[in-house]
Amino acid sequence: MERDETRHRILSELARPSALAPFRIRNFRFQWPADLLTSWAFEMETLILGWYVLVETGSVLLLTVFASLNFVGTLIAPMFGVVGDRIGHRDLLAMMRATYALLAATLMTLALTGYLNPLYVMVIVAVMGLVRPSDLGVRGALVANIMPHHQLIGAISISRTTIDTARFAGALSGAALFAALGMGPAYVAIVSLYVLSTLLTLCVVAPSKPHPIDEGVDGALPRSPMRDLREGIAYVWTMPRMRAVMWIAFLANLTAYPLSNGLLPYIAREIYGTNQTGLGYLSASYAVGSLVGSIALSLIGGIRVARLMIGATVAWYGTLLVFAQVQTMPTAIACLMLAGFAQSLCMISLAVILMRAASEHFRGRVMGVRMLAIYSLPLGLLAAGSLIGEIGFAATATLYAATGLALMMAIVLHWRADLWHVHAPANVK
Repeated sequence: MERDETRHRILSELARPSALAPFRIRNFRFQWPADLLTSWAFEMETLILGWYVLVETGSVLLLTVFASLNFVGTLIAPMFGVVGDRIGHRDLLAMMRATYALLAATLMTLALTGYLNPLYVMVIVAVMGLVRPSDLGVRGALVANIMPHHQLIGAISISRTTIDTARFAGALSGAALFAALGMGPAYVAIVSLYVLSTLLTLCVVAPSKPHPIDEGVDGALPRSPMRDLREGIAYVWTMPRMRAVMWIAFLANLTAYPLSNGLLPYIAREIYGTNQTGLGYLSASYAVGSLVGSIALSLIGGIRVARLMIGATVAWYGTLLVFAQVQTMPTAIACLMLAGFAQSLCMISLAVILMRAASEHFRGRVMGVRMLAIYSLPLGLLAAGSLIGEIGFAATATLYAATGLALMMAIVLHWRADLWHVHAPANVK
């Protein structure tokens, strides 16, 4: 009997998929580098344009306005989910990335000809902000469609590394190109990344186009996009674990991400007195921690996902509380590494809970509603810009982190049966 149990344990360990198992799927081998290049270009643009706006205007409020414009499209993100469910997520993603290339080419032309100014940057970023917030949700829905269910945690973890490695490499390379060659040549590289990512996305063999179950049955009239949207929102709202996860996503974007994303140019310049290179180090340190978290989660099996999400979110806010008080670059870099690690575990767990709970016909709409939660990020950024002018960065960051931690615990307490109970569906291994 003991020999049989030992043999079964050994066979189970041998059968456990490796961290690189998702790359055995042909579609994933094309989608992963396409997502990587897109994320790399995103990070380069964010750093370069954020520094440009801060230096040209000297206003932290305008910096937060610029950062907020990147997320104006969160209000229409659910409609991108509807479109993805209708035409296919591969085709939608390719069209979105072609749009990024066109807008980046416009900025490149203005920079090379000397006509660029902060107003043009704000306008073009606002247009890109209509599309860009939905990229993460659409790519997540595509991953869920092309991957077997048992490889979903590993695939989403590996997919998340595209954001993490891009934030590390993209931040440093963007800062280096901007400092060495100027904005125009840096944007030549960004346009090239977008074009290549679009071509790689088109190499994904689109899964069969998802159709609503009752479409075209018994001569029924074609379904309207608004009806699909209403059904998607109702689908999320009637499932307790999905509703709880959406509130956590909303809270994190409101109170956590502003401190580690949009405000970093201000923190680098005004708190630590550094330049573009120092900003690159701060951004890259957060990405290194996030990358380690993504890789670690791809290697570990048998996790209670909802419990992991809760613990990681609490650790994230705790680290931000420390970050709000530090005064030296090395300590700030260490704090951002830890914050990135916790953030990665939180966001991957959150995505896995949503994709496991959603049926195939609703995945695009579920991720569209998930992207809607990002709308709290520009609200948090704008409020932070005003508060910093009144009470300073340290007090503002402390207020954000403490408020986020308190509200997070309230969410966990309210939905403890759906998030913390060991037998809850969200904690199925």
